Order: sequence, then C-alpha cells, then structure tokens
Amino acid sequence: MQRLDISSRAFVRKCRSLGRVRRYHDESFGFRQAREFSLPDYSPAQLQNRTENAPLLRYVDSLRTHGHRAASIDPLDFLQRERVAALDPTRYGLVDEEKKYNVDGILWTQAVGSEAGLPEEDTWWTLGEITSHLNSVYTGRIAYEYMHSPSKTERLWFSHLLESRRSPSGNEAFPDVKAKQKRIHSLLARSETLDNFLQLKFPNLKRYGLEGGESMLPALDALFSASSKVGIQHIILAMPHRGRLNLLTELLEYSPTALFHKIKGGAEIPEELGAEGDVISHLVAFPTLNYDGAQNPIKVSLQPNPSHLEAVNPVALGKARAKQYTLLKTSPKDCKLGDKVMCVQLHGDASFTGQGVIMETLGLSNLPHFTSGGSVHIVVNNNIGYTTPASSARSSMYCSDIAKMINAPVLHVNGDHPEDVIRAVETAFKYRNYFRKDIVVDLIVYRRWGHNELDEPAFTQPLMYQKIRSRRSIPQLYEDKLIKEGVVAQEEAYSIRANYKSHLEEQLGQISSYKPSASMLSNQWKGMVWPASNEAIRDPDTGLEKDILIKVGKASVATPNGFEIHPRLQRHVKHRFQSIESGKGLDWATAEAMAFGSLMLEGCDVRISGQDVGRGTFSHRHAMLVDQKTEGVIVPLNSELESDGKLELANSSLSEMAVLGFEYGASWERPNVLAIWEAQFGDFFNGAQVIIDTFIASAETKWLKQSGIVLLLPHGLDGAGPEHSSSRIERMLQLSNDRYTHNKDEPANVNMHVAFPTTPAQYFHLLRRQIKRNFRKPLIVAAPKTLLRLPAAASPLSDLESGSRFCPVLADPLADEKQVKRVVLLSGKIYYDLVKEREVQEHVDDVAFVRIEELSPFPFAELGHVLGRYTNAREVMWLQEEPRNQGPYTHVFGRIQEVLRELGHEESASALVYKGRKEGPMPAPGIAKIYTTQQKDVINAAFQGL
Repeated sequence: MQRLDISSRAFVRKCRSLGRVRRYHDESFGFRQAREFSLPDYSPAQLQNRTENAPLLRYVDSLRTHGHRAASIDPLDFLQRERVAALDPTRYGLVDEEKKYNVDGILWTQAVGSEAGLPEEDTWWTLGEITSHLNSVYTGRIAYEYMHSPSKTERLWFSHLLESRRSPSGNEAFPDVKAKQKRIHSLLARSETLDNFLQLKFPNLKRYGLEGGESMLPALDALFSASSKVGIQHIILAMPHRGRLNLLTELLEYSPTALFHKIKGGAEIPEELGAEGDVISHLVAFPTLNYDGAQNPIKVSLQPNPSHLEAVNPVALGKARAKQYTLLKTSPKDCKLGDKVMCVQLHGDASFTGQGVIMETLGLSNLPHFTSGGSVHIVVNNNIGYTTPASSARSSMYCSDIAKMINAPVLHVNGDHPEDVIRAVETAFKYRNYFRKDIVVDLIVYRRWGHNELDEPAFTQPLMYQKIRSRRSIPQLYEDKLIKEGVVAQEEAYSIRANYKSHLEEQLGQISSYKPSASMLSNQWKGMVWPASNEAIRDPDTGLEKDILIKVGKASVATPNGFEIHPRLQRHVKHRFQSIESGKGLDWATAEAMAFGSLMLEGCDVRISGQDVGRGTFSHRHAMLVDQKTEGVIVPLNSELESDGKLELANSSLSEMAVLGFEYGASWERPNVLAIWEAQFGDFFNGAQVIIDTFIASAETKWLKQSGIVLLLPHGLDGAGPEHSSSRIERMLQLSNDRYTHNKDEPANVNMHVAFPTTPAQYFHLLRRQIKRNFRKPLIVAAPKTLLRLPAAASPLSDLESGSRFCPVLADPLADEKQVKRVVLLSGKIYYDLVKEREVQEHVDDVAFVRIEELSPFPFAELGHVLGRYTNAREVMWLQEEPRNQGPYTHVFGRIQEVLRELGHEESASALVYKGRKEGPMPAPGIAKIYTTQQKDVINAAFQGL
C-alpha cells in the first residue's frame, strides 16, 4: 500500500524545504486535516499490463474524462450535444467486441474503502463488456467530472467507487429499497401538494415554488441522513429563495400555520422586540432532525439570507467554521475538522456562474484559518436565470465550471430521476467526508413557471415552455413509476396528497390564534440582552490596572532566545518598551496589542482577518514576527501570555466580500470573540458593500441577529490619491438608523456604531467596549494611517488605566475655554494639522478644536456638555478635509444644530457653517499640487476672520 497525498501538499512541503513556499500557520487555529488516505497503488504486474494494453488504458481514461459530454443529464433534452469522438473505442484501435482484455490495473473491479475485502472479480473482460460497463457508469443519468483533479488519490478514489461492480449502479444502492422509494415519493407528493395549495389560496403570491425542481427535497433528505449516520451534529445550510418554503415545511419542520400567518401579512418575530422582519422567501428554521431511530440527531440551521442571491454563502461558511471552533480547540485529538459540522450551500445556476462572491468563497475553502472541512454545493440548475438563457448567462459549458478553480469534482445529475439524484448526493457526501474538501452536485431541473408564479416565461422562452407545459411533473412521473412497479398503490398515493391537503387546510384555519416566538438569545448567546433593553450596559469601564497593561505590552514584542527579528524591527521593539516604561508616547499598535492581550487574559479570543494583518498594511502592527534565519513564525501574545484566550491572525486572500461575509457569519456563532476585519485601505470595502448593506447594517432589524464584528477602514486624506484616501464614512452613516433629534429619556439604539478615533487610547477603549458590553453591535472604525506613528497623537498609559473609558467627544486640551471665540467641530486626523497651524498663527486662545469621535450614535449630550464650556464663543463651524458631499458633514450638520438649540444658541445654530473642500466626484485628487493647495485652504479656513 503506497500512501498518496490528497492535494498538492506534498509539492508545497517540497517547495517549502527549498525555500520557495512559506505559509503562516498557527497550529492552534489552522485546523489542517490530519487524516491519512491510503489506496492500493499499482503492482508491478498491473503496471506492466497498463503498458501492454496502452490503447485500452487510453480508451478507459477517455471515458472517465469525456463521458460527461454524452451523459443523459438534461430532463428537457435541450442541451445540444455533438457526438463525442473520444468515446469511440475504434479510435484507439479497439474493434473486436468479443476480444478479451486483462483489465487488472486499468479498470477497478473490486470495491475499496468501507467495501474492501470483497472477492476479487474476474480480470478478463471482453471489449463489449468493458464498453457497456463504462457507458453505464459514465454516460448515464449521472455525469462525473473528476479527472481534472491534480490529486492522484482523488482520481483513484472516484474510479474505485464508480467502476466497482458492487458500486451503486442500481437499486442495490438502497438497503431497504421500497422504504426509500416511499420516502422519496412522499416528499415529492407533499411538495407538489403544497405548491398547488399555495397557488390556489394565494394566487397573487410570489412564492418561488419548487415545481420542476422537486428532486431537491429527496436530495437534501438523503444528505441529512448520510451526515447523521457518520456523526455529523450540525449542518449550516445556505440557500436562495427557490423552493425555500417547500424545504421549510417538508424537511425543516416549519409550521405551515406560521407560514400562512406570514403570507397574510403577520410578523414572523414578536412585535414587542421591535424588528421589522423580512419577506417569506427569507424565512429561517433550525430544527433538530432525527434519522435512523434518533441514534444521531442532527441540527440543521437554515441561515437568513438577503435577496442578493449568493451573499449568504461566505456567511454560512464562517458560521460553520466558528461552530466547530470550540470542539477543535478543546479536544483536537478527538475531533478533526469537519467531523461534527458541515456547510451545505444551495445555488442557482445563473448566480453560481455570474456572482463573483462564489469565486471568492470557493477560494477560501482550503485556506488556513478559513477552511471548514469541506462544503457540499448543490446547484439547482434551471438552465435559465431571471429570463436569461444559459447561452447568454455564461461562457463555459456548465454553470459549475467555476468550481474547477479549486479542482472540485462535479457530479451532474438528471433531476427527472430522484433515485439517481440521491446516488449523486450520497457519492458527493462520501467524497466530502473522506477528503474534507468541496464538491458540487449540478442538479439539472427546470422551472415550471417563470422567475415567479406571476411571470410569463413564454415571452422570452416560448419553445422551452411549450415543452415544459406539455409534460407531467416530476412527482407525477415518479408516482407513475412506483405504481407500475407495485411499490405504491394508487389509493395510497391519493391518500398522501389528500391527507396533506387536509392538514394544510387545518393549519390555515389556525392563523388567527398564532403568536410568533423568538429564541435568539439561547445557547452561546446566553447572558446577552437585547440592545434596547434596560439591562443593556452601554458604557462599561474599559480601563485596566497599570501592571496588567505593562505585562501585556511587554509580552506583545517578547521573543524567545535565539529568535532573530528583522533589524528594522529592533527600533519598533525598543520604542514599545520605552513608551511602556515611561508611561508616555504609546502608539496605535501598542494600544491595540494591550486591548488584544488584556481581553485574552480575561478568556476572550481575538481574531483579526484581512490582507497582511499580521504585520499590518502600514508595517505598524507586527503582531506576528518572523525569524530571519529560519522563517519560523511566532505570535508573541500567544506564546508569552498565560491566557485562556488566543489571538488568531488570519492573513486572508485578496478578497473583500467573501472574507467579510465569512467573519460576519462567524460573529453570529461566537459572540465572545473580538472579531475584526481590516481593509488594507478604507475604500477596499467597496467590494464588500453587499455584506455591509444586507447583513451588517440590517440583520438585527430584519432577523434579530446581533453581531459584534469590527471593521477597521484606514481613512484620511494624505496625498495618496482617490482610492486610498476614504473609508466612505458617509455611506456608513447613511446606513445608520441614528436618530436626528435628542431624546434624553431614551438611550440611542443604533444598528451599528461608527467611530473616528484620533488617539490610541480611544481605539483601545473602543475594542474593549465591544466585548465588555452585554450586547453586540457592529463597530465601524475610520482607522488612521498617518496617526499610527505620529508623536502628537500618542497616548499616555494613564489614559488606558482603570476609571478611563471611551469619550465620544474630546474637548480641546490646549485652548482656554473662557477665551475661545470660535469653536471648530471636526473628526479625524486633520485635528493635528490644525493644532500645528494654530501654533504658527498664534491663535491658541481664539479657536478651540473639538473632536467628535463617535458619529453614530451621535453624542448629543456629550457634545452639548463640551460646547457649554465655551461660554464666550461667538461662532461654531463644522470643518472636514473630505469633499462636502462626502465625509461626516451630511450626518452631523443638522444634529449639531439640534445641540446648539438645546443650549439656547439659536443664532449659532442658524449661523452654523461648513468649511472644507467643495463637492467632488472622488475622495481626493491624484495630483500632488492640487491636493496640497486644497488641504492648505481647508486648514486656513479655520482661522479666517479671527
């Protein structure tokens, strides 16, 4: 038995030994699959036989490679398929069908794996037997694409499984054939009954029914059952809208009464919780299902998703990894990655090909810190998008071809034949469970109606829908088959539909007494409260004792003896030690390390992901250090602190949407982890805007889903040009539901916090506040670039000590409050430019610069308190370096006027002016001379007229 690698790991190891490849990997968090895979390799006799029968070998490999092109996988028979010359044995000189060949080492005729040890088959086959057998395997109603895999082990595994004469090629795949067939029939019949019932009772409802794709239900049923048998406890399920209601009611135990209540306009969430809900095609369920006598119950969690089709997939992937995190961390020897949790992703064919998030998510599947042990993807393939045919929707042969970027196997199956669908899904699950890698099932079906039930698809696809409307449905075809075979009697089939229809009628009659419930603060969320409740702790003490700060700060750059860091980092380490010992001049990275390490000492894990987060985009963080001689990597906070918490530095792929979605999904599962996503530059989140819009900003209101995720978006005009200057903070503020007026009796409950800190201490307290509160809110930080090392922006250690906390508004520490004539309100790093210019112009006593550090929720009371100090100020202005149509201006202006009116300064409120750049189509100019002139004008505006 020769051991075979399961991927390109052997190549990576070899290259790493040659110094060509080095991958950072913290063993505590990477959770690399440790299983070893063995298959019988070719014996000397088999190798000789392969050489002597080379034409036969080429023919067999051609069927394995090209058989899918001749398979009967299209239920409508619309695929235009040319004759595949590569499948003709005469092309290889094989002409005599009666001639016998030794297939030992060419065909796999003996089962392996769990079926190993069976008697060896006769190794001499006629050409006719070989052709017939291989055609039945590779050109039937299931088409296999696996020969593109670079892994010899995976190719051999598939060949063994599929070509063995004892492989699932007929009803022998089902131990209890009739019971399985009846289960399939029941699911199909009930699904069709539900769709017909909804169409009858709610004819104007866009329900996105499953008609034409009913095979999806037995496919998922088989997948859940197979998962349960091997001990998987949790399935994280993501899917778009089509067939969601069928899945909810038929497999996920969702109450039809609750569904009808929602269709009638009722709320799916208790109204007293203040949520606004979502549409019916986004409903969720998380039942515990019992298969095989409840020996291994399995919890299936269908994730809430927005209408942006595939955006939920990275969210589900992140949640799946996070769910198994505790198991893997506490007992890594007893539980391997993917043993207990599996992610299942359903897709549409047009979106699977067209949406870039699919490529980004697939790209995460095998990466350290992101892999979750393999996902099963099921593409419910209608061969049409909204109204766009496949010929206009993709440039590839199959919609699933995008999965080949990670060498994932693909199984295409004809959805008209539910038993074949189940075989395909069970084969896919075997692969996933064995290799812990992604695999795709392309379930080829059709859509009986249009994009929704109110659409007329014949406008654009007349021939397709002429054929669809002339054929019987999948449930009816399968029912006819079972009646003909004597598996199901005509009366039994009728009673299944009639009884279920009566049940639905009964459930419909109960909607008047239905009351929705919610259990969103259970399990890992126990101890949390709703943010709007009176128990919410909004302003916890986030300061720490001095000795703890010193301990953490020194540990953050400690290295073991003999560990040689880069010479230029010696200054970084020296400065950190000096600032800690003196208690002065703490820079941004030091304060961040103190926040991380202190939370770790309190038992909290910290995870920060993004591109190059280990060292930081601006070479400022250096939370991971690399030995210059060996390239060994350490994370000092993990190795030097004796803590229950760990710091995970997840250097990510060059992806925004999928990585942010992944981190957001993980934050649903692990509320007690400080989860951070950092953009290399602020506007890099542009590629992830869908996640921000449809999840981060709105999930609490739509689905009662809290999240404590932190977004670090480096921001600030510094001459770097348009795309590296802005975090588009105006977008974040526009997404905020922050109130426009001050209600003193009711604390603000915004959907997310947006902060613009200007000191390391403020940043320190923001990070700790995320965990110390007993509820969770997303936090958007307009993070600095130029302030990271600016001496004037450094904080004293005392600003981090016990009794200190985050201040939403910072008064001017230099100006004499009684002498100030003008108050300039602002946010961000321009404060330091203004202070420097004030010293030059000698206007220290004339103007005060007040920083608004938290923009959402707007600090009405805190700003009023600070402005009340400047009793002799004659004017107040808002100044920003961003263009007028960008930055915080549109958010803060009216709110500042509200504060001034509360103080009785009606004239100041009316006279409040804007100072800064004029409106612009981009955040900053790319020409240095123009930038410098504009910036100088902005700064001078603060002093004009004094």
